[in-house]
Formats: sequence, C-alpha cells, structure tokens
Amino acid sequence: MEEYSGVWVFIEVNDEKKIEGVSLELLGAGRDLADKLNVPLAGVLVGDEIRSLANHVIYAGADVVYLVDHPVLSHYRTEAYMQAVILLAEKYKPEIFLYGATPNGKDLASAIATDLSTGLTADTTMLDVDLDKRLLEASRPAFGGNIMATILCKKHRPQMATVRPKVMKALGVDKNRFGQIIEEEFELREEEMRTKVLDVVKNVTKKANLADAHVIVAGGKGLGDLQGFQLIHDLAEIIGASVGGTRDVIEVGWLPHELQIGQTGETVTPKIYFAIGISGAIQHVVGMKNSEMIIAINKDPAAPIFDVATYGIVGDAHEVIPKLIHQFNQMSKEKGGDLSYV
Repeated sequence: MEEYSGVWVFIEVNDEKKIEGVSLELLGAGRDLADKLNVPLAGVLVGDEIRSLANHVIYAGADVVYLVDHPVLSHYRTEAYMQAVILLAEKYKPEIFLYGATPNGKDLASAIATDLSTGLTADTTMLDVDLDKRLLEASRPAFGGNIMATILCKKHRPQMATVRPKVMKALGVDKNRFGQIIEEEFELREEEMRTKVLDVVKNVTKKANLADAHVIVAGGKGLGDLQGFQLIHDLAEIIGASVGGTRDVIEVGWLPHELQIGQTGETVTPKIYFAIGISGAIQHVVGMKNSEMIIAINKDPAAPIFDVATYGIVGDAHEVIPKLIHQFNQMSKEKGGDLSYV
C-alpha cells in the first residue's frame, strides 16, 4: 500500500480534440482530494496529437500530466487505451484514480479495474477521503435510489471510481499555474489491434440536450395526467426553457426517455430549475441538486423537494402554473417578447 501515492484523473478527449467537461469537473474534485491527502494531482492524457492539451490540464488544476501520444490512440478503443493507461498505472502507482461516467470512461475504468485486480465504484455522485486510513469514500445512490451508499476499497490499489457528469465543479482556467509534463513511449502497432475504426458517424438528430440547458421546467406525476402535464410545456414555451421529467413521468409515456432527469437519466445543472409536482425522491434529486436556483411547486408542504429548493411555492400546480404563465406573458409584452433575462 505504501508504494501507491497521488490522485489521478483520466482526461477524456473527444474526436474534435477537446477535453470533455466531466474531466475538467474531476480535476476540480481531484484537487480537493489531493490537497487533503497532501499529494500531487495528475491528469492522464491519452490520444493522438494531443500534446497541446497538456498545458490546459495543468491550467485546470493538475500538478502533473502523464502523456501518451500515439497514432494507434487516434480513436477510443478499449484494448489500446487500456494498455496505455495500465502502462502508466503500473509504473507510477496512483493511490486514487477517477474517470468520468461517460460511455468511454465506464468502459475503460472497468477494463483497467479488472486487469489491475482492484475495485471500482460506478456512477459516483459524492467524493471524500478518510484521512486517517487514506481511503476514498465514493458515495452513490443504492437500492433503487432509496439510500446513499458509501463504498470503500480497503485492500487494493488504486482506488477507482467513475463520476457522473455535472455533479462536481471545475476550478476554471488559471494560466499562471505551472506543472510537470511526463511523456511515456508506447509500443503498439496498428496491425496488432483486434478492432478497427472504419468510420465515425456523428449523431445529427435534434434530440434535446438537457445537460446544456440554462433553464429547465421539470414535471412529475403530481400533474395528474397527460393533459395536466401540458402545463409544463406551456410554461417552458413562454420562458424559452427545456422540458424534463421524473422517472414516473417517463414510464407512463408523458415524455421520451431522453428527457428523464435523475439517477437513471440526465444529470443537469441549469441556472434555473423548476420542479413542479415532484416529491423530491433521492432518485430525482441526485440529478438536479446542483442547479444554481431551484424553484419547487408542490401542494404538500412536507415534500422533500423543498429541502433542496431555493424558493418554494406550496400550492396546486394546476392553479399556480396558469398564474405564472399569465405573469410571464405580461413581462414578455413589456420587454418586447424577450424573456432571456428570466
């Protein structure tokens, strides 16, 4: 155990050679863990022609960047990326290793955990450390989201976790930060690869991207029926917001699955989040609790949603929403139809 030291973050890079937002968020979380443990924070940067991104990783909070730059790594493939990361992990022995809970991040982390014979906590929403035992405390919803479970990896290293996007906060860019860039040679030939990337097809659908929305109006089963849920669409339309819903709403078919917010849906951090007819079960709250402002409307004054709300309205949504729509309509007329300030 004494051989392992340092906090690492896998830096995921997309096909446009840009760092994924979740990696920057993890550098913020990793910075906090590293400072508590009094160890360096490192970013692991793997890909092809990505050397120019190393300084940005340092500007975003890292002390060290471990870099593997090789043509075989031009597109994500489990086999190639796993070999590159394991090369680094076995040589430098990190104490904690964090990955974004993206499709590639989850695929890579599970493969590496298997090869290194260590533990992995998936879809983590909270991170901390036990300083006395130097244990990573990775917490996530469990038992259908009814409790928060804190998972420890006591006997193996590195301690690993995948973390959901939008639940941690990035530090921002500080170009006055200095750090060390360590580049490692990687011996792997394309002809040795068992999988080939034949083509990359971008998703050109117009599916709503809730993760990037600035204002979201979300509804729950408290709206009663599909006709009642139409009020959510009406309010969202007048203020230019995106629409989302709870798992119950998705299951009865009021909204498509891609608009689900919560543990098994999207994690969102808009500037304004309307939670209407939503009780506030932990399954939903974990997906929206980091919103800048939460406005809850519920007729039950004891609803858990009010515990996380910035502002709360106790009342029947069928009565409250039409009044809000009327007020926003009046404001829209006064501002010439511009409600961008809302």
